[in-house]
Amino acid sequence: MIKKGILLVNLGTPDSPETKDVRKYLNEFLMDPRVIDINPISRALLVKGIIAPFRSPKSAKLYKHIWDDKTGSPLLHYSKLQHQALQQRLGDEYQVELAMRYQTPSIESALNRLKTALVESIQVIALFPQYASASTGSVYDKVMDIVRKWQTIPTISFVNSFHNNPLMIETFANNGKKHKPETYDHILFSFHGLPQRQLIKCDHTGNHCLKSADCCQTLSNVNKYCYSAQSYDTARLIAEKLNLPKEKYTVCFQSRLGSDPWVQPYTSQVVAQLAKEGKKRLLVFCPAFVADCLETVYEVTEEYGAEFKALGGEHVQLVESLNDSPTWIDALEEMVRGKK
Repeated sequence: MIKKGILLVNLGTPDSPETKDVRKYLNEFLMDPRVIDINPISRALLVKGIIAPFRSPKSAKLYKHIWDDKTGSPLLHYSKLQHQALQQRLGDEYQVELAMRYQTPSIESALNRLKTALVESIQVIALFPQYASASTGSVYDKVMDIVRKWQTIPTISFVNSFHNNPLMIETFANNGKKHKPETYDHILFSFHGLPQRQLIKCDHTGNHCLKSADCCQTLSNVNKYCYSAQSYDTARLIAEKLNLPKEKYTVCFQSRLGSDPWVQPYTSQVVAQLAKEGKKRLLVFCPAFVADCLETVYEVTEEYGAEFKALGGEHVQLVESLNDSPTWIDALEEMVRGKK
């Protein structure tokens, strides 16, 4: 049987929570020129000389906090479940492979398995709802760098983004409903951050990005590939599903690295401001992630939770990610087959 190939790609995770493996992961991740988009020599000095050596021991402690003795990294665990569930849904007509952009299983090994299977086509689904050069763009870069060396290249297609996918939106909304949003003082939609310079690079008009305070808050033809604009659109759609008025929620961005300005507002500053306003209970969605990981399980629950309580708040509740929800698998199936 001639099969169609599907390649699911998530960001990646260390092979273990030990410092040496975390350092290896950080080196590969941060040396990607789409992630830290500066002069190559400066990037190497920064990553190999400062960030990886000093950040690895600290990050290793955080990974140990979320690492499960049986299932290991939550991101890899849920990615495997998504892979298995999608393969089961699609049946023998398709061959589904899972890869991580950084570390294992590698994109090259997954592509080689598809090549060996003689698939007639390959559809690449980078598991990042909102497009960014540093995530989805990096996956495309790696895939194309590998297949360009093949003597025969099958038809290859890419899912650019799915920030407004109705089934994905429904899954996040349903996960939020489990926590009774009406019982919380405020709702946060916290997305992974990016340096502002990367948003500006994606503005091919040169006269829209960051030219006004609300340039990202409405998605248009001009900013349709803007990570921040897609994030605001995702938050708006989830909020509409939950009947949340605009004053009830805030869009913000987490995981800032370095001193350069990143996409704002920063989640940590929003959390602090809400505590000062007397808010006691916060519900937090992280719709940039399709699987729970360090940035959701630890950064939101533990770090922001502790900061909020130290300023007088009472509780920060994380809404679980898409993980292996059946409606999320429905969404993946639709991306492969096209809408039913």
